Amino acid sequence: MERRSFLRGAVIGTSAAAFGGTLMHGAAYAAPAQPGAGPYGALGAADANGILLPAGFTSRVIARSGQTVPGTPYTWHSAPDGGACFADGTGWIYVSNSEINPSGGASAVRFNSAGAVTGAYRVLSGTRQNCAGGRTPWNTWLSCEEVSLGYVYETDPYGVNAAVRRDAMGRFKHEAAAADPVRKVVYLTEDETNGCFYRFIPTTWGNLSAGTLQVLVAGTAASGSFTWQNAPDPDGSPTATRSQVSGAKKFNGGEGCHYANDTVWFTTKGDNRLWQLNLATNTYELAYDDSLVPSGAAPLTGVDNVTGSSSGDLFIAEDGGNMEICVITPDDVVAPFLRINGQSSSEITGPAFSPDGRRLYFSSQRGTSGSSSGGITYEVTGPFRA
Repeated sequence: MERRSFLRGAVIGTSAAAFGGTLMHGAAYAAPAQPGAGPYGALGAADANGILLPAGFTSRVIARSGQTVPGTPYTWHSAPDGGACFADGTGWIYVSNSEINPSGGASAVRFNSAGAVTGAYRVLSGTRQNCAGGRTPWNTWLSCEEVSLGYVYETDPYGVNAAVRRDAMGRFKHEAAAADPVRKVVYLTEDETNGCFYRFIPTTWGNLSAGTLQVLVAGTAASGSFTWQNAPDPDGSPTATRSQVSGAKKFNGGEGCHYANDTVWFTTKGDNRLWQLNLATNTYELAYDDSLVPSGAAPLTGVDNVTGSSSGDLFIAEDGGNMEICVITPDDVVAPFLRINGQSSSEITGPAFSPDGRRLYFSSQRGTSGSSSGGITYEVTGPFRA
């Protein structure tokens, strides 16, 4: 599906009003005659879990850091971060990273077809500050270390096979990963103020043990064409990977990454932007930039993890901001989908849909305490757009 950039035109919604206009530097900007609140309507009052949701949606707590997952003997990890869902027979599994250093790693919760929790277990241990990552088409979870010279670990969400470190995918401050089954590559973001955007080309698709790491090369403009160039030394020593290729485009704090329909979207937290790579044309552009919105009116701030739904909507979690998950629709509506009350010292992480698209999982990394030991993992159920 073709997605229109917000630089060309947009409708922006908040829980109180929707703003419209052409979001270009110096362009006119005015509220429409009939304000709205996005495709799901306005947010209601906070529920018993402190979550504001549109009509028809409900939330429940799945797990809390330092406590056993209800119905299991497994203690949930601290600082839950990036996550993904995987089909498991008639049920599914939600995998979640732990962004602590040392220890880190990742855990999983198993659900039956009715959504009841049937198990929880560890899938990765002994790693450092596992932030985001991404799922692969062959049903593994790529867990990324957000540390200098960090690694990518390929893990088994079903808890059968041991995790494997994938050195060929490069050593840098990894954030998120998104697999592209058409071009048979994996895209990677880097959480540095002058980070790069990468792709890894496996020698054999489905096997990440060997391949070529490349860096996106482009100009300094907010849009244009791009190419790829090999990173000469993926292990990042003695020269950091982001400094190895002349002309590599720099991004300010790469965060979430999502692929769908010949397009890859990724966020940069340093400038609160959503970038769009049009892979069929090898061009890039800004899809969202809150600096183009009047002060105080931006519906999405503190961009972080991103995922997509079957309708083509993007769901972007906020690191801080208003503690919201915002939706961006294919027709360029940006609006809050949910908000967490009373947790301003936290961030929302790990949004991921169940295989049937009816449930959205995510975490508040530090919960009400503001500490990594206070994380809370949630599920929201309701009439998501097909």
